[in-house]
Amino acid sequence: MAAMTDTRRDFVKSSVKTAAAALTTQIFTGKVRGANDRIAVAFIGLGKMGRDNLVYAMRQPNAAPVAVCDVYDRNLNWAMEMARGQARRVRDFREILRDKSIDAVCIATPDHWHAYLTVEACKAGKDVFVEKPVSVTIDEATRMVEAARKYNRVVQSGTMQRSAVHFQKAVELVRSGELGKVTFVRTWNYEHSVPEGIGNPPDSDPPKGLDWDVWLGPAPNRAFNPNRFGVDPLDRYFSRFRWFWDYAGGMMTDWGVHLLDIVQWAFNEAMPKSITASGQKFYLKDNRETPDTLQVTYEYPDFIAVYENREGNAQSMFDRGYGIVFHGERATLFVDRGECKLISEQGSTLMGWRMEHSSSGNLEHWANFLDCMKTRKQPASSIEICRRSTTTCHLGNIALRTRERVDFDEERWTVAQPEAKKYFAREYRAPWKLEV
Repeated sequence: MAAMTDTRRDFVKSSVKTAAAALTTQIFTGKVRGANDRIAVAFIGLGKMGRDNLVYAMRQPNAAPVAVCDVYDRNLNWAMEMARGQARRVRDFREILRDKSIDAVCIATPDHWHAYLTVEACKAGKDVFVEKPVSVTIDEATRMVEAARKYNRVVQSGTMQRSAVHFQKAVELVRSGELGKVTFVRTWNYEHSVPEGIGNPPDSDPPKGLDWDVWLGPAPNRAFNPNRFGVDPLDRYFSRFRWFWDYAGGMMTDWGVHLLDIVQWAFNEAMPKSITASGQKFYLKDNRETPDTLQVTYEYPDFIAVYENREGNAQSMFDRGYGIVFHGERATLFVDRGECKLISEQGSTLMGWRMEHSSSGNLEHWANFLDCMKTRKQPASSIEICRRSTTTCHLGNIALRTRERVDFDEERWTVAQPEAKKYFAREYRAPWKLEV
């Protein structure tokens, strides 16, 4: 890519290829729809993120929400109100998979359901929008890719920052060489939580209207605990299942996948060679299992990237609770969902600049998904791409849980350490089976 000029004006004026245009590889054909047809979309999992997706989809002129599905009545009731009479109410996702009139499904369940539902939707001939991280294990993500290709499906993952223009510009700037040689990248999530965290509620009966057994699905059989389910009655925060290993991977997979996805995109989808990690619960006194303080170091072929998370102190670079910083020999580039900012290195001829932006890419991401359903092109965040980003985050957790340096072989998609390999897959609780 040609080097960009040293001025902000020329940078802002530079042409930006959208993520969809950058991924023009044709995939196998599926249903071909006319330009005026609306795509019938069903939504499985209507928690806070699922309802957000419903809103984004309803703002697309070529999408029609025809069904909403959840195992918790409260979520279903709210989703039905939001759908304004356009969708029918469903409790069993298998009813949606059997319905041949449904073109696509949005999967925004807890993470431990992502792989199974994606594979089954592909087998049912439906295109898929699945939230990130795409899986709870590395092998699950591989099965999802196999299903998408075997059944000729468009599968978009929810790493929507790839559809935001200012993230695209940041990636282009790194690739252009304008920053000079980039040898270090930092990503982070910092917060100042109260020491009590999410508390220590005792196990109890599930709330009325929740099918706890189906919510658990392929995960181990556990007694209901308010924090494992973790839904706020007032809908102020995202569900807390993320802090339990049975269902997710903590901040490493919840937010790390957003940040490291952009890093790897900027370096042409690079994968790390080795991973080390340190962390545990140093600060919080609650019953979560994932760490409250974490540092993971990724060694790539040409640079080092770090992911950090802490709950006991919110001070950070640029006064931001999260972000990505590319450190180059000529300049440093910061990017988050609010802005891009370039800081020139001492002696550099580059001029510093700052560009604000308000879009995280959600609307554009849904537009890209629906367009790719018609064109049968690869979407901006294809399942192949998010498999890579998700795997990188899983490798960070594996290094943490084994307390070993993990050496990753990208060609064979495996690791050298036997103890680390044990975390590549998980056993599904009967009767659920992940079969492509």
